[in-house]
Formats: sequence, structure tokens, C-alpha cells
Amino acid sequence: MTWTFTDDVGVFLDAAGASLAARPAANTLVLTVTATLHDHGPHAYGAGVPVLGWWRGPDGAVDGTLVRTPPFLPLLGTAAPAAVAELPGALPLPLPGINADRDAALRLAARWPRHRVDQEQRLYRLGTPMPPSPAPAGAPRTATTADRDLLVEWIRAFGEETGQSGDHAGRIVDTGTARGGITLWEANGVPVSLAGVSPRIADTVRVSNVYTPPEHRGRGYAAAVTAEVGRVARELGAREVLLFTDLANPTSNGVYRRIGYEAVSDRLLITAEPE
Repeated sequence: MTWTFTDDVGVFLDAAGASLAARPAANTLVLTVTATLHDHGPHAYGAGVPVLGWWRGPDGAVDGTLVRTPPFLPLLGTAAPAAVAELPGALPLPLPGINADRDAALRLAARWPRHRVDQEQRLYRLGTPMPPSPAPAGAPRTATTADRDLLVEWIRAFGEETGQSGDHAGRIVDTGTARGGITLWEANGVPVSLAGVSPRIADTVRVSNVYTPPEHRGRGYAAAVTAEVGRVARELGAREVLLFTDLANPTSNGVYRRIGYEAVSDRLLITAEPE
């Protein structure tokens, strides 16, 4: 039973890719982050060198994964309790914190004299789709390169509101529009909301960057555009449609439940603080 670490995403995926794909919902973050590293290089998320690890159990099967892309918190995929217990001693550098399912995150945080919970997230999967009621005015359309300036502005604004970095807004927009992965909701010909969807990996996609400018909120646009991208993803063959919410935002959690999303699990983002 041991952890192995590398900075080569190809080596990591050769070792752990099948294990990740076997549980795509629980591993959605690790799958999409490593796909980005594979497509855009080791510095896709910043100047730091990524650290990618996998843990093999007594039977030799991979039963734990970790991906760290500085400056972001390390991401823990599905991991056996023994893998979680061995992780701090196996890493070449101390854990600065963790983004993991609730139980694993709390087990790791118990080792730190001081820590803070930065965010509590809930993973949802689309069950039986339900159209927004009442239906808002307007209609969806796929975003194009002509929308780039607006999309970059909105992705950055989304990052500011959610405490995420907006440094990669341009890349997110360019790659998203190139594959038709960003949808705008328009009312009276004016864009009023957007939602993106990740590339399909292991028959799974994740809705992200759902954003409505403050002046257009409260009219059902976010629900409508989220329902639309989920519908299209299912139509194009995705078996699972996922999304994360911040549990501190009861409005968005309520919206997604009303259009058919069902809770799967919770994740905690925890930072270890200096003593």
C-alpha cells in the first residue's frame, strides 16, 4: 500500500485514469483538471509545478488520487480510508489544505493544529429534468467568438463573487466557445445569463460558471440557462450531468433542486493555518 507521485499528467492518467473513469461523478474535479493539464500543459493553472498522485491498495488496484495545481488547494479524488491516513506522511511537501469529500477533509484537518473551512460545496446530479416554472422570457443560444469580451467580463465577475481566480477567464472562454460549450440566455435580444459545460469525460459533464449580472437577477434566467445546458448535454449522450454549489448560497441550491438536480455528496475546502 503506497502513494506514488509525479508531475507528468500522462504518467498519472496511465496509472489512475481507469480508476477515475470508473467513478466519474465522485472524481469529476480530478478528471476535468487533469484533462486541462493534458490539453494545455503543466502550467495551465499557474506557474507552479503540478503534483499528481495515486495510491494502490493491497490488491494493487488504484484506490486514491490527489492532484495539486498551485496556487489552488490539492484535490482529493475518491480515496480509501487507508489512503487518506497515509497521505500526509507520503507527500514530499506538507499539505497546505485540502479540497475533498467531507469525511476525508475532516480526517485530514484533524491533524492540523489550526485550520479554517473556506467553503462547503454540494455536488448535484441531474435526475428527472424539470423546466423552470414560470418560464422566463427569452431563449437560449450558443455563445460565439463575437461574444468574447462579454463572456470574459462575466467569467471574471463570477470568479470575484465566488472567491475563485479570474486569471484564466480568457482560456475558459476561448476553449468553451470553440467546442460550443457556453450558452447564453437572451431576453429581447440582450444576453442576460450564461452557463458553461465541461467537455464530456467518461460520459459525464459538469455545469459551471453559471452567472447572471445583478441587474438581471430574480427573473429565472439562471434556472432557464442551466436547464438548457443540462438538456442539451443529455441529448448529446451524457449519462451524468453534474454541478457544484456553494452551500452558503441557499438561492442557487433551491434553484437547481427545482429544475431536477439531486444532492450526491458534500466537499469541504479547508486551509491549514500556521501555528
